[in-house]
Amino acid sequence: MNYEYLMYAHLVTVVPCIFIGAYVLLAKKGTLIHRKLGKVYMALMLFTAVVTLFMPAAVGARLLNHFGWIHLFSFLTLWTVPTAYTAIRKGNIRAHKRKMILLYFGAIVIAGGFTLAPGRYLHELFFG
Repeated sequence: MNYEYLMYAHLVTVVPCIFIGAYVLLAKKGTLIHRKLGKVYMALMLFTAVVTLFMPAAVGARLLNHFGWIHLFSFLTLWTVPTAYTAIRKGNIRAHKRKMILLYFGAIVIAGGFTLAPGRYLHELFFG
C-alpha cells in the first residue's frame, strides 16, 4: 500500500502546529487569540495523531508489523489533547498548562526530532 498521501496529510497538519503551538505557548494566556489558536492547534494535533496511526513504522522494531516506538507520541497526543481541554474547561489552569507543554515538547519537539533519524522520509529529504 502507498502511504504517501497519509504522510502528506500528516505534514500538512503538523507543520502549522510547530508555529501555532510555539506562539500559543509564548504569547499572553487567556486572550481571545490564545483560545482560538489553541482550539485550532488542538484540532490539528488530534487529526495528525489519528493519521499517524495508519502509517506503519519505518524504523526499528514493530508491534503487529505496524506500530513502532514513534506511535507512542500519537497515543500521547490522543490522551493529552482531550484531558488538557477538559482541564481548562474545569478551570484547572495548572493542569492545562502542564499538559500543553508536555504535548508540544513530546509530540512536536521530540517526535519531530525522531523524524529526522536515518531511514525516515524527512531525513532523506533534508540530508539526501
